[in-house]
Amino acid sequence: MKDSTFIHRFVPAAASQSGPRTLLLLHGTGGDENDLMDLGHAIDSRAAILSPRGNVIEKGAPRFFRRLTEGVFDEEDVMVRAHELAGFIAAAIAHYEIRVEQLVAVGYSNGANIAAAMMLLGIAPFPKAILFRAMVPLSTPNLATSHAAQVLISEGRLDPIAQPENGQRLEKLLQQSGAQVDLIFQSSGHELTENDVAASRQWLDSAA
Repeated sequence: MKDSTFIHRFVPAAASQSGPRTLLLLHGTGGDENDLMDLGHAIDSRAAILSPRGNVIEKGAPRFFRRLTEGVFDEEDVMVRAHELAGFIAAAIAHYEIRVEQLVAVGYSNGANIAAAMMLLGIAPFPKAILFRAMVPLSTPNLATSHAAQVLISEGRLDPIAQPENGQRLEKLLQQSGAQVDLIFQSSGHELTENDVAASRQWLDSAA
């Protein structure tokens, strides 16, 4: 994709894999297209990986949308960027010949929030999503029918940024949009843990 709107990496699955899963990795603030590679391989070592870098720069740190201050999002920008990212993913699906039914979004923090925004807006080009340390990206979303039929939200009970009630609010909104949601909590803060990886593997096996 020479003219892509997003800097990104695509790592194909091993040639021996038939109908492989593809993980769409969406990094947190300050990450890039390489940031979640190890996480992706830990969740599913056999999967292909599509990993874009956010186009918004905040004090030198890549993000997927602007915020006004810590925990306060520029919701107009959220909607614009969600459509922009959804368009890129659709183009990548065609270019890399990704099987849509096997595409799983894996988002952390800001990446989880932009994935949630695409789902709430009804423009998510993926049927499954794993959201780590997610918040509600739109305060009063005009809920559309979600394209993400199955969602795992994994929050940290001690998280000072994405506090537990954020996950509970997001769970309800996604359920109202038609998604099947599993909400779990880890004994951690905003950081990811081995329990997040183990829970993701187990959830993917059960959601297959």
